Amino acid sequence: MQDEIEIGDLRIRVTRKDVRNVHLTVHPPDGRVTLVAPQGTDLGAARAYAITRLGWIRKQQIQLCAQARESPRQFVGRETHFLWGRRHLLRVSVADAKPEVRLDHRTIHLRVRPGTTTEVRARIMHEWHLRLLHEVVPTLIARWEARLGVRVEGYFLQRMKTRWGSCNPMNRTIRLNTELVKKPRDLLEYVIIHEMIHILEPTHSPAFFEMLSRHYPGWSDARHELNALPIPQI
Repeated sequence: MQDEIEIGDLRIRVTRKDVRNVHLTVHPPDGRVTLVAPQGTDLGAARAYAITRLGWIRKQQIQLCAQARESPRQFVGRETHFLWGRRHLLRVSVADAKPEVRLDHRTIHLRVRPGTTTEVRARIMHEWHLRLLHEVVPTLIARWEARLGVRVEGYFLQRMKTRWGSCNPMNRTIRLNTELVKKPRDLLEYVIIHEMIHILEPTHSPAFFEMLSRHYPGWSDARHELNALPIPQI
């Protein structure tokens, strides 16, 4: 069941689930706020709790607003692009041949046909990013299936504006933000682990965080680092 409460100009979506404690979250990149409360929680009680955390909410939103944004890319020569957390220089060549992208040390080489638009160049790069993710994601999932004792039936790659990942516990599938190809690999691994644990514990319950802390003790630092990196312009 979902409701919404208003505190001044702040709107908070309230969801009641089978949890023991209240969980308040400020989501990147836009600072939207959600509150997960135990079943049967009165809306007035949820509002009262949110008011006590108003200072913390505002602080989190200010930090998100101040967070660096990636400028829109034009996919032209000598432009900077991120790959696995490192800056790379883009070199563009034009030829009447099949488009391709290849990596040479700290340089990304993009070959396009004459007259290729910015939108098409972006699509070529995105398809390359998908291939890179498909090369590493299955291995990471397999590694953590053994450690967590959980089976992932499938994964999906998708551009997402407000989430790095999501999970469908019923179908035992996870969904990953394609922008993770631009972040350090260990942060991709953290997101995968996080979503895989949700197959076992669908909510952010104490059991979920206990399991996450046991298998990935540095999860809090990883989450902080991920959310502090430049926000993509999608």
